[in-house]
Amino acid sequence: MNKKISPKKIGRNDPCICGSGKKYKKCCMNADNNRIALKSEYEKKYDIILKTPDQIKGIKKSGRLLLSILDKVEKFIKPGITTNMINSLVHEEHVRAGAIPAPLNYKGFPKSVCTSVNEVICHGIPSDQVLKDGDIINVDVTPILGGFYADASKTFFVGTPTNDGRKVTNIARKALKKGIDAVKPGATLGDLGFAIQNYSESNGCSVVREFIGHGVGIEFHEQPQVLHYGVRGTGIKLVPGMVFTIEPMVNLGKKELHILDDNWTAVTNDHSLSAQFEQTILVTETGYESLTPFEL
Repeated sequence: MNKKISPKKIGRNDPCICGSGKKYKKCCMNADNNRIALKSEYEKKYDIILKTPDQIKGIKKSGRLLLSILDKVEKFIKPGITTNMINSLVHEEHVRAGAIPAPLNYKGFPKSVCTSVNEVICHGIPSDQVLKDGDIINVDVTPILGGFYADASKTFFVGTPTNDGRKVTNIARKALKKGIDAVKPGATLGDLGFAIQNYSESNGCSVVREFIGHGVGIEFHEQPQVLHYGVRGTGIKLVPGMVFTIEPMVNLGKKELHILDDNWTAVTNDHSLSAQFEQTILVTETGYESLTPFEL
């Protein structure tokens, strides 16, 4: 049996491991102590888990799988296929990679992916519904790979989009970019909510209130709650190590919705189209990094 060797503790007067040539006490010691204190503060005060480098690495790996699945879905989507066929593709890609589709059996959800078509805002359940030319469909994928979760979605055109389908999809895409661009240390959750709401509403659309972004990585849904509307300067202050989704649901018409009898599918009350894009975002020392990056 191999004996476990504990890592050597760095002394105050030892050379700093960053390679600067300075003593640890004159270099990174204070920064390390501040990170430890901040991690403890955010966990106690907000129940937010600031992620470690190893955890971030695991989430990134899950994110790479997620993006490869979305790429396959994009190539697969065309008029005449069913949303169940998309579910089968997504499920098989998870199994092939040794991953678990997080939606499957989550609080009773019966499928491996959410497929939300046209006026469906989110949590659409794959079925025998046949996609038609001109439809839009959001596909929301969340793999668990090596115990780490990544979460992202895209809205796709089925065949040739209608003018309305193109408009709401493009606004939803740009709304996500506005939200992501507001992420940096010292900003607040209200800053990114304001950016999303202001852009969407100034372009004649509405932002759904009932469904929000969330912390992710160690669990499917963690703190903080990330609203896609808000007031600048309000809410929790962003700090490095926070990982959360931004996933605005943008309606071409009014924001009001209802849930169908399956207790999952959210639909616009006025039957207007709804689109969504989502990425998993890490707050860094200087800004942000998407752990599920795709072009917006």
